[in-house]
Order: sequence, then C-alpha cells, then structure tokens
Amino acid sequence: MYNELKKFHDRIYTGMRVGQSHHWIYNDGHWNERKIAPNEWQISFNSIKTRARVAPINSGAKLGTKYHWYIIADQIATKLDANSYMTKLNGIKFKIGHKRPNWKSFSYEYPEQESYKEQVIRVLEDALSKLKNEKTGIEKFIS
Repeated sequence: MYNELKKFHDRIYTGMRVGQSHHWIYNDGHWNERKIAPNEWQISFNSIKTRARVAPINSGAKLGTKYHWYIIADQIATKLDANSYMTKLNGIKFKIGHKRPNWKSFSYEYPEQESYKEQVIRVLEDALSKLKNEKTGIEKFIS
C-alpha cells in the first residue's frame, strides 16, 4: 500500500496517500539561529520525532530511508518571560527527494530526474504565484 503508485492531479507518486496525516511529538528539539543580516537569520533544527500513535505493522518506509523536504513557513514567537518564547510555526513542506537504504544518492541526483535546484525553483515559483494571487495574507496560503 505505502509503496504502491498513486495518482494526484495527473502526478504519479508513492508514499502516504494525499489527505492522510501524521502527528509527531518533538522531545528535546534543538533550534539554532545566527543573525546574518538586520532582518535575516540562518536557522537549523535537530530533533528525533516520534509518532503519537504506533505505526501499523509492515507499513511505511524501510529503516534508513531518508527524505529531503523543502519548507516554507511563517513563525510567530511570543515572549513569555525573560528567557522563554512560545513559538508557533505554520507552513507547508514539499518533498524534494528521497534516498532508499540501498541507494548511493538522493532521487534528484539520478539521471533523468529533476535536480534539487530545479525542484526548489519550481516550488518557490509556484508558492510565489499562489501568494500573489491570494486576496488575503500568507496565513491562507500556508494553512
């Protein structure tokens, strides 16, 4: 089921069906940021995420599979006290590629596949086009 070919708006894909969802719990996540311009920060986040519910037996990807996502997000951080902020991050993520355990490279590095750069450019151009055509703000675009 997971690896069966599926179709969505004339695009073939594998993995979880469009419309289904996951709930993940992040414990001991580490967010790092470094200011690189007056209104710009470089960020990284590392954490192990764990399913909120146990995965069905024999479902999902094989151990060692990697996924490469590109995320466009909107963050609101509200100061709670001198040392704490409540962070709300809403966004949309796009699968750029995957690497199965026995593969040497990510899918976008194989011949006849759209490159990483080409996929990110397409994602950003599509997102910009959608945002420009929205009558409301980013909230509607990413929700």
